[in-house]
Amino acid sequence: MSKDVKNTILREITPLTQSDCFTLFSRVKQEFDFPLHCHEEFELNFIQHAKYAQRVIGDHIEEIDDIELVLVGPNLQHAWFTHRCKGQEIREITIQFHKDLFDERFLRRNQLSFIRTMFEKSVRGILFSRETAMQVAPRIVELSRKNGFDSVLELMSILHDLSTSRNMRMLSDVSFNISEPYSYNSRRIEKTFEYMNQNFDKPIGLGEVAKLANMSEVAFSRFFKQRTGNTFIDSLTEIRLGHATRLLIDTTQSVAEIAYHCGFNNISNFNRIFRKKKNCTPREFRESFSGRRIFI
Repeated sequence: MSKDVKNTILREITPLTQSDCFTLFSRVKQEFDFPLHCHEEFELNFIQHAKYAQRVIGDHIEEIDDIELVLVGPNLQHAWFTHRCKGQEIREITIQFHKDLFDERFLRRNQLSFIRTMFEKSVRGILFSRETAMQVAPRIVELSRKNGFDSVLELMSILHDLSTSRNMRMLSDVSFNISEPYSYNSRRIEKTFEYMNQNFDKPIGLGEVAKLANMSEVAFSRFFKQRTGNTFIDSLTEIRLGHATRLLIDTTQSVAEIAYHCGFNNISNFNRIFRKKKNCTPREFRESFSGRRIFI
């Protein structure tokens, strides 16, 4: 059998037309039956009464609580599965809106900075806190009853409040959604990430990336942590894991082959780091995606 498997994620053609700003679906159901998929549009998904259902966003897999709110960026694979959920009245409200609903120059204005940052983070998928989901839920429900300009204004207001909320959590690894690169609004940082993404399979030291940024190691470490929220080592590990999870999903290469190809010096170290980050082994992760992709 070939080491590489030609497969693709189901690409959804959403009913959102170029004449509309957004579309909203409100459903009450007993199970999740839509396969793993992606689309060009942003998606804000509110789910209630589906405890123990399973969410897949990019390479992140997790059981959900009884209420959640997630923003999925363009071209990021995602799905919810019934899994262990026993709820008989699952409530799901999905809002989809165009990538260009907000003009790029408009987003560069100071008053839109929080929304712009949230959109940039959404290429990894964003889980909002339980408190935020509960606060915004009545407005999302009410949005389906609004029409025309009022509905657009309310959506913008909801997005702004979400962008300034606390304790949002990014889900997928930074290097997983390669079609929508993550932005750090810093040429030095982006140059560093470009270098790490091109050389993740080789040993990379702090000294060489600091030199690339034309900074001392101490200054670069401080600058990097301030801009990304992570240490250089943690970010490099995340990049390697992102590439590893993509290979686990897209190919039939062995776990050991993938580990060495992605810059991990031994299989034990790879398994330990993977389990710590993903709460499962690489083999379990691969099996969890089996049957959820469309093979061609």
